[in-house]
Amino acid sequence: MRADRLLAVLLLMQTRGRVTAAELAGELQVSVATARRDLAALAAAGVPVYPQAGRGGGWSLVGGARTDLSGLTAAEAQALFLLAGPAAAVSPEARAALRKLLAALPRPFRADAVAAGDATVVDPVGWGERDRPRPATVDLLRTAVVRRRRVRLRYAGRDREPTERLVDPWGLIDKDDVWYLLAGTDRGRRTFRVDRIVRAEETDEPAHRPDDLVLAAAWQEVVEELERRRSHTWATVLIPRRFAPVLHDQFGRHCHPDGEPVDGRARIRLAAPTPRDIARHLAGWGELVEVVEPRSVRDELARIGVELVARYPGRGHAGDITS
Repeated sequence: MRADRLLAVLLLMQTRGRVTAAELAGELQVSVATARRDLAALAAAGVPVYPQAGRGGGWSLVGGARTDLSGLTAAEAQALFLLAGPAAAVSPEARAALRKLLAALPRPFRADAVAAGDATVVDPVGWGERDRPRPATVDLLRTAVVRRRRVRLRYAGRDREPTERLVDPWGLIDKDDVWYLLAGTDRGRRTFRVDRIVRAEETDEPAHRPDDLVLAAAWQEVVEELERRRSHTWATVLIPRRFAPVLHDQFGRHCHPDGEPVDGRARIRLAAPTPRDIARHLAGWGELVEVVEPRSVRDELARIGVELVARYPGRGHAGDITS
């Protein structure tokens, strides 16, 4: 896991003073490209590593080699835990690595480092949305989570005018490039899509975070509830097997294989809140997708087809056009 490697990179740099990406790749049994990405990630997060160009160059820690991690500043320690923390939620090895790192930090830095490590959860399973840029608000919110400060939001819910909210930020979730803020409010726990936050401002008021909160577990409860809401309608479809991965990307976790192929086509189950939602997603596939059931989804597709023909009347079939 990446948390293990990040700690190993720091320890190697402290021991040797200077390392190259090729040396790290050999030591850690990863590709040179992976080693370069790890070094760049440490530098971008604020950990004091820097490259030296030219013959005999490489990467070094600011201030030279050290025998322990006590040379890290508070901000640098937080940066490392922000990078490594999400992996610790799913990997015993990553948790062990962070425990070792925590023990090597000066005592005054440890509380903030722990808070940084618990500030973010990475959920790699998407809901059919991909390749979204990270909202600029993420960094401000993550800082507020670590500092335990309340945040004033201007939030635009779906199809609603923006409203002002004062929240206790508990943690951030990166769900396959879509970011969510889990927070406490005067109405209990709430989840906010970060890309719908119009404005965010950290206040001087201390935030309350439940002592027994485990961010990953709380997020799982949110996911299960949303899954129940979003899975009211199921449909069975047939699609050429080579396109099944594309359909899975479109529907995310609401897409499951459903038995053996039929006539060389994959049989797949899809879910969405309503038949219309499923039909809207499938309309662009045209004849490539056949809806086996239910009838309600087929009827919605037929309705969409009639609407499109009425809106965009064509010139007839290709065979009717003469040169």
